Amino acid sequence: MSEGVDSQPVALGACRVELRVSCWSLPERENATNPDPWLVVQLLSDGQWSEIVSQTKVTKNLVLTNEEIAENSTITIEAEEVSRTNEFVQLQFHGEELDDKDFFSKSDPFLEIYKITANETEHLVWRTEVVKNNLSPRWEPFRVSMQSLCSCDPDKTIRCVIYDHDSSGKHDYIGEFSTNFQQMLQASTGDEVKWECINHKYQEKKKHYKNSGYIVLTQCKMEKVHTFLDYIMGGLQISFTEPNEYLKALSSVGEICQDYDSDKRFPAFGFGARIPPDFEVSTQVVLEIRLTETDRCLTTSLSTSTLRIQNAKKYRVLLVLTDGVVSDMPEACDAVVRASRLPLSIIIVGIGNADFSDMRELNGDRGMLESDEGRAVRDIVQFVPAPPNALAKYVLAEVPKQVVEYYASKGIAPGTQRSSSPQPQ
Repeated sequence: MSEGVDSQPVALGACRVELRVSCWSLPERENATNPDPWLVVQLLSDGQWSEIVSQTKVTKNLVLTNEEIAENSTITIEAEEVSRTNEFVQLQFHGEELDDKDFFSKSDPFLEIYKITANETEHLVWRTEVVKNNLSPRWEPFRVSMQSLCSCDPDKTIRCVIYDHDSSGKHDYIGEFSTNFQQMLQASTGDEVKWECINHKYQEKKKHYKNSGYIVLTQCKMEKVHTFLDYIMGGLQISFTEPNEYLKALSSVGEICQDYDSDKRFPAFGFGARIPPDFEVSTQVVLEIRLTETDRCLTTSLSTSTLRIQNAKKYRVLLVLTDGVVSDMPEACDAVVRASRLPLSIIIVGIGNADFSDMRELNGDRGMLESDEGRAVRDIVQFVPAPPNALAKYVLAEVPKQVVEYYASKGIAPGTQRSSSPQPQ
């Protein structure tokens, strides 16, 4: 299950479950090499789902493609109800006086955190980075959902294990300790929480063994991660600016956009037209005028749009439909970097067979866009080289995530949700 905060809607009266799948003793392939397994999950309607949910854990023998049962090969599916919460916690640990497992240098410790389920199975929640050559490592803070950490149960057992990293993959065991989130919460008031790191083998064999060091929790900060719908229900309005003449594309996108705008009216401008009587290229014209020579006008369109954005309660989406290419790419990159700091997303739809390679660079799929203006703080551009009948599927794929990223980065919570009930007379 992904760690993302957005999820698909669930019908009233239904519940959301997390499925974990594990396989054991998979058969070798015909060439005697180890398999590279991957899983396909299909929904059946013959009662198999009911069996998983009612038992929470089901183990079956694997059946080969020839319908023979693979001996000693099993697949286990575990189901756990997922709480309807979007609470996360930020944690930071450091170690003190950990055992040295290396001869010519100090240990390279890292920490693993496991959630213990009701049937005593363990599931890895988080693995920290490796801190090289340090017996008192300080790991970077990290954020994890309450569902992943303890299934939203503060008394559920959490097991923490510390290893000395080995490049061969055979990491040396340093020690461990068990706790729960209730104990971790003591660090939320500014106090540190400290546990002894115990190596149970040493504890059994060594008469005067005390511990293998200490693990200290220095930060435990609760966070509520807001979803896209939280912002919409809190009164956020998304304004769409659509500068182009392609009616079919506008209609396809407009059917999606209208549900996120209160008055269902969108300001629309064109750019790149030659206006009589001088027939000079204009950077902003009414939509009805026939547009030509769009190649040098994208930058001005972006710059003009960003200057108008001042109210953070309105998130704007600039939709650019174009059959031209960008010939002033450095200026376009500068405009996008500046716009990344504003409540704005940019969707560029390529119409026709032009060379849209520059548009893909603005898309930021290779990393955050950089220009003379610096580095973009968010990925705000989505390029869609699609015919109009495919826009409804792809054009808004990234907008909800970009909305949440912007408001979360500014520390802005959604407004109070508006009641849908009629007011009393």
